[in-house]
Amino acid sequence: MADKATIIMQSGYYDRLYSALVVGTGALSMGMDVSIYFTFWGLDRLKKGRLEKGPLSRMNMLGLGKWMVKRKMKKANVRSLKDLMDDYIELGGKVLACDMTMDIMGVKREDLDRDLIGDYCAVGTYIKEARESDITLFL
Repeated sequence: MADKATIIMQSGYYDRLYSALVVGTGALSMGMDVSIYFTFWGLDRLKKGRLEKGPLSRMNMLGLGKWMVKRKMKKANVRSLKDLMDDYIELGGKVLACDMTMDIMGVKREDLDRDLIGDYCAVGTYIKEARESDITLFL
């Protein structure tokens, strides 16, 4: 059985972040260590109040597609993105914020939701996590 998973969250799309958190939370519930490394547009989701703000990756239709997806998810009793993130962190999942991306995009630590972030780090931290991982994903 795999012991560790590392996910790069490069995308800011709503559905891709959902996927990362579902896979991450599932892996944690199976006893794995999990890290999600947020970089570029994925980092934008860690800004205060921005977790659920990203568009869908496909069929967004000026926000109508996302509205329909969220409505279907609510009807099916699927947890919200915020609740999934809370579960992920509570189960011991690591949220890593790329400090190089913060420099490039002018993001300050005070812009980010500190309750979500476990560490601010560079690509070397991601590489270390990935080298130790049995599963690596890029979203």
